[in-house]
Amino acid sequence: MKEFLNDLYEAMGGKHLTMWLANIIVWAIIILALPVATWLSTLDYEAAKTSLNVVWGIFMSPFCIYFINFYVFGPLLFYINEKEAHTFRVYNKLSNRTRYWLFALCNLITIPLLNIKFFMLWFNRDSIPNMPEMSPNMWIGFFSGVFMFLMLNCIVAGIAIGIRHFIRTRQIRQQLKEEKAKNTEAELAWLKNQINPHFLFNTLNNISSLTQIDPDAAQDAIAQLSDLLRYAMYETNKKTVPISGEVEFMRNYIALMKLRCNEKTEVKTTFDTQQNVEIAPLLFISLVENAFKHGVSSSRNSTIDIHLEQKDNHIVFTCDNTNYPKDDADRSGSGIGLENTRRRLELMYHDRYEWEQALVGDIYHVKITIKL
Repeated sequence: MKEFLNDLYEAMGGKHLTMWLANIIVWAIIILALPVATWLSTLDYEAAKTSLNVVWGIFMSPFCIYFINFYVFGPLLFYINEKEAHTFRVYNKLSNRTRYWLFALCNLITIPLLNIKFFMLWFNRDSIPNMPEMSPNMWIGFFSGVFMFLMLNCIVAGIAIGIRHFIRTRQIRQQLKEEKAKNTEAELAWLKNQINPHFLFNTLNNISSLTQIDPDAAQDAIAQLSDLLRYAMYETNKKTVPISGEVEFMRNYIALMKLRCNEKTEVKTTFDTQQNVEIAPLLFISLVENAFKHGVSSSRNSTIDIHLEQKDNHIVFTCDNTNYPKDDADRSGSGIGLENTRRRLELMYHDRYEWEQALVGDIYHVKITIKL
């Protein structure tokens, strides 16, 4: 029984204290406006009390109808969530159309019951002392007024459901927004977790090649790789990192990659970042990897030109390299890094980045412009 009452309390919105207070304050203003105005204008306590009794007599029924629909009929018959459906199992078996008809029936019963005094006046008219004689036209006018008042109660019920619907819609939108943010964070974490082993895999391949050319240089490269991995594993756990760290990381990585290049390869780099703004970690490393993987040939002239520049509130990364596509047997360049880069840009800088990608002659060109 206690669990049922707690679930009913939740279904009625009992935990939303702000909602309770807002409803009470609005209705208090409506009901107390005329009595307070009466007291301020006459300074007569009895007149203000009489005014309050009259106003309460008029608004008692709409007041009750509003709160009954807002906190009982609305949650139980209009907006049943999974928890409420589990608690009120009988409603879970009803279709939406049936529940809406039940909602209308409950109101058609509740509204007349709350206004039964009007009907009692008709039935007990002969027993009321000093009751003036009323003509049929006067009774028609009386019941016309009663009908309009009952319609006002129906309108108040509709207003209660409308407000409830507006609040519920905002809550659902907020929940969807939070869920989308959580999913985005999870996907970003997954993409970044893919970058680290992908980066390690490619770097180890390069060092493996270097051991056959210059073992001493390979030992130095392993030390540089240690520094690079330390940054990749411990400094990039945040959503954004200072661009200075990213620049240093790319410098070290490029220096490591240049060790395996011969005299036929020309590598040019330009890093021009005046302010230490923050960007997503390891955002450009896949493009640098691709430049060395697909832009370097041991037998032909090769060029790699990497440029990172900060212009006001924009970061511009450009990479141009000769294009020597891998054959089908070489799966080291499967394109996963490029796909991850584009997906991370879409998730973190949606509508704030531009991507250019083209093959001009034998030069592969990629340019990323990010608005910070």
